[in-house]
Amino acid sequence: MPRPDDALVFLIDDDASVREAMAWLLRSRRLVSEGFDSAAAFERLLGPPPAAGEEAEPPAHPACILLDVRMPGDSGLALFERLLARGVAHAWPVIFLTGHADVPTAVATVKRGAFDFCEKPFSDNALVDRVEQALRVSQARVAALHERRAVQARVQELTEREQDVMRCMARGLPNKLTADELGISVRTVEVHRARVFEKMDVKSAVELANLLQKI
Repeated sequence: MPRPDDALVFLIDDDASVREAMAWLLRSRRLVSEGFDSAAAFERLLGPPPAAGEEAEPPAHPACILLDVRMPGDSGLALFERLLARGVAHAWPVIFLTGHADVPTAVATVKRGAFDFCEKPFSDNALVDRVEQALRVSQARVAALHERRAVQARVQELTEREQDVMRCMARGLPNKLTADELGISVRTVEVHRARVFEKMDVKSAVELANLLQKI
């Protein structure tokens, strides 16, 4: 999979010289970056988290996050926990930049869902290679999130009865058993099936079942 053209790399480090050096390195590989000097500055970009019970909007573009472990104020680890809670760390993989003393902690964060960690001083080429890999992962994940949201929107367009019929179709029930389960006629089931196929833009019950697995 080629690297996405609209990808961004977010650099979060309190040291301006480090951010500038990283930005230059990324530009040498034609990668666009944006720097932040603190966890709070980056979270202002994200905006407020979704309310309880609400699902966050999928990101508009793929990205990855280069995150320093030790920073004044909230540490990179504290920010990472909040990014996990918001689902941001899934769509935008996090690569930690760590000193030698932080390596055990960094390994633990990888187990929690971080994409990788790079120990300072790191190999420039190795780091950017991992960034490009993270961006390709992000591209696939962001696309999947948008597809999931699109399928959910189609389901919402179905009437309550059409959703009942759809669930029976997804279970592989024939029209007669669907009619018996829902207490309606076979002809009514056939009408609802046709509408489900049209609204969900599928041509078979198998295709419908596969589509519903994405939500």
